[in-house]
Amino acid sequence: CGVIETARQHKDRIGKVYAGQDGIIGVLREELIDTGRESRSAIAALRHTPGGAFGSSRYRLKGLDESLAEYERMIRVFRAHNIGYFVFNGGNDSMDTAWKVSQIGARMGYPITCVGVPKTVDNDLAVTDNCPGFGSVAKYVATSTREAAIDVLSMKQTKVFIMEVMGRHAGWIAAAGGLAGIKRHEPPHIILFPEVPFDERAFLQKVKHSVENYDYCVIVVSEGAAYPDGKFLADQGTRDAFGHAQLGGVASV
Repeated sequence: CGVIETARQHKDRIGKVYAGQDGIIGVLREELIDTGRESRSAIAALRHTPGGAFGSSRYRLKGLDESLAEYERMIRVFRAHNIGYFVFNGGNDSMDTAWKVSQIGARMGYPITCVGVPKTVDNDLAVTDNCPGFGSVAKYVATSTREAAIDVLSMKQTKVFIMEVMGRHAGWIAAAGGLAGIKRHEPPHIILFPEVPFDERAFLQKVKHSVENYDYCVIVVSEGAAYPDGKFLADQGTRDAFGHAQLGGVASV
């Protein structure tokens, strides 16, 4: 919304603003949405709608050598539509893609200004104080932790509750679970971070202490929690679309 509205205020500098249908896939397929055909009210409404209004994808462009044909295809599409600015919305991998697009553009004699827009709930992008998306997930995790804790406390047969949250290498989201407790000894009683190696013995002792002293134990654990040797607790042995270890199930572990 901000990009489109601002561009409309500078028509002497920017003619059209296109949105890629389903993100980077739309650029490669030359499936571009001319946002100029949308009314002012429709564009203004974007600030109140999900970030995927134009669609999104989990398609990863690899290195320049491995995906050279795709990068060159993007530059040809940009050249065909006289596109001078590439604004890419995403996380770490997306920021890396924006950097590579700028490199291939210069190499092909079509320098294009690439702008990486930080958008990740993990809040772990370099040179970024606060990533849009983190505030909402922090509130969600804190609220869910507090509500679950109240529920567990009311059920005498359940003593331990484990809430698994996102965060492969950064514990921002797990830390947000701590906002659920205002006073000392309030849940969550334990937070497991990906930055801190998992100590099973110390963990079990803390769980036992919490149950004996508070009658229950609420735990928030990051999906990226790992053993001292670096192996993820929830490593399923598979890889996601970006080549990362497929995580999930650390609570069960």
